Amino acid sequence: MAVVTMKNLLESGVHFGHQVKRWDPRMKKYIFSERNGIHIIDLQKTILSIKEAYEAVRKTAEAGKSVLFVGTKKQAQQTIAKEAERCGMFFVNNRWLGGMLTNFSTIKKSLLRLKKIEKMEIDGTFESLTKKEVASLQKEKTKLEKNLGGIKEMRELPGIIFVIDTRKEAIAVAEARRMGIPIVAVVDTNCNPEGIDFPIPGNDDAIRAISLFTQIIANAVVEANHDAGLKIIENLQDEDEEYAESFNSAPLDKEIEIEDYSNYTPDEPKEEDLSASEDDSLIDEDKVYGDN
Repeated sequence: MAVVTMKNLLESGVHFGHQVKRWDPRMKKYIFSERNGIHIIDLQKTILSIKEAYEAVRKTAEAGKSVLFVGTKKQAQQTIAKEAERCGMFFVNNRWLGGMLTNFSTIKKSLLRLKKIEKMEIDGTFESLTKKEVASLQKEKTKLEKNLGGIKEMRELPGIIFVIDTRKEAIAVAEARRMGIPIVAVVDTNCNPEGIDFPIPGNDDAIRAISLFTQIIANAVVEANHDAGLKIIENLQDEDEEYAESFNSAPLDKEIEIEDYSNYTPDEPKEEDLSASEDDSLIDEDKVYGDN
């Protein structure tokens, strides 16, 4: 099954670039032509780039590493959060805080603070505080949730980062390059593709185009998780088969006769047995205590 078709790209408007006067000359190799003062992106190269990015993300997810989705522009916020949650990965869709990758140890402290406030809200600590203190904590929680909610459970740096609009997310791209994290990014005709490990030439402003790109990357993660799950199931089945074979091939020292108790009915106790058991239950006090 194809990762994406030419029809999908055309319907989503991926081929529309920016105005000619706003172009970046380093994008020349990805531009097909110019029409009405707008650059048209070569979709053949877009498809090849998408396949390379898809494989890179899939292999990263298979290796057990996380994928970080980054898109803080209004057109991308909702899609980034939705697709990242669908594939169980992390995202930043409100604001990129400086040092999210290069100073992750400090970011971890903010994440712990967020979790602590959430715990206080659940375990009833808020009830023992004043209204002013509760309002202050809730305000702090809202602010942390807004900026760090998408990476709340991220314990280590991601294995790969997916970016919408490298111009707007320049700090995220710079930090990823500094930390040696591979970058998959949608680059429009006004962006610089240099320094991006897996550039995907395409429209980074249209909601449908952003949605299509994000879905493709999320699908790569889902496929990797599915394959990993199938491998686990296959390994378990192989172990069961090996156990069954070893059990069947094991020699039996003696043939065990199995008696059929399906029609067994217990015999009623006889009167003699009952009387004997009653006699046994009686204790001779003279024997126990002796003569005084």
